[in-house]
Amino acid sequence: MKKTIPDFEKMKQAGEKISMLTAYDYPSAQLVEKAGIDTILVGDSLGMVVLGYDSTVPVTMEEMLHHTKAVRRGATKTFVVADMPFMSYASLDLALMNAGRLIKEGGADAVKLEGGINLVPIVQALTRAGIPVVGHIGLTPQTANQLGGFKVQGRDLESAKQLVKDGQALEQAGVFLIVLEAIPSQVAGQITTELTIPSIGIGAGLDCDGQVLVFHDILGLFERFKPKFVKQYALLGQEAVQAIQEFHKEVKSSQFPAEEHTFALSDGVIQQLYGDK
Repeated sequence: MKKTIPDFEKMKQAGEKISMLTAYDYPSAQLVEKAGIDTILVGDSLGMVVLGYDSTVPVTMEEMLHHTKAVRRGATKTFVVADMPFMSYASLDLALMNAGRLIKEGGADAVKLEGGINLVPIVQALTRAGIPVVGHIGLTPQTANQLGGFKVQGRDLESAKQLVKDGQALEQAGVFLIVLEAIPSQVAGQITTELTIPSIGIGAGLDCDGQVLVFHDILGLFERFKPKFVKQYALLGQEAVQAIQEFHKEVKSSQFPAEEHTFALSDGVIQQLYGDK
């Protein structure tokens, strides 16, 4: 049964951890749902993982809609959160229009925005419109250049305090879940304690109410780089290369296709086709 927002709240209260994993297409969404993950994130990380961009910045609304629709078709019984891409919520009007599309056209159950106190008016407007919102603070990939690159955030007293304030402001504005990315575990633990909404960590330690990772990372399918916080549970990329190499070898040596992979005509049809030749 699909989780609901009250379910996530009850999980935090009960101390039950929340599992979140990205999915970007129909087959991966099917696998994630079959595995029993609590919630799927259609992350704009798809720009780097499946579209080959250098960052998440080039990802468009049309690309997010395309992938969100595919994920929803593959995971009909799982709560789906869709990322709003860079500049899609630069104003109240844009935010309402684009978030509405991800819910109405894409089939998402909620949208996720990157940013802190500065996003309060947008979060308030979206929640007033009936659109569930997930927050995202710490390392925010869409604005990584302003943060000095893909670096851990909140390592000094001032920035750590600011992250706590950001989390509190977003909760008060109406987010029902918040992602904490690449921040010290002690800071994430403090935020998690301060807030009544669940926190989902990615590189933020064990004290968060849940954890999220990228589908391709945990399966060893993305090899461009491996963040410190990623645990690879399989090395399917290597297995895939080996399988493809074996296919290549069998094609070259005429081992594939074998008889069991081949269709044939009946003797009667063959005789009619070729006659007495």
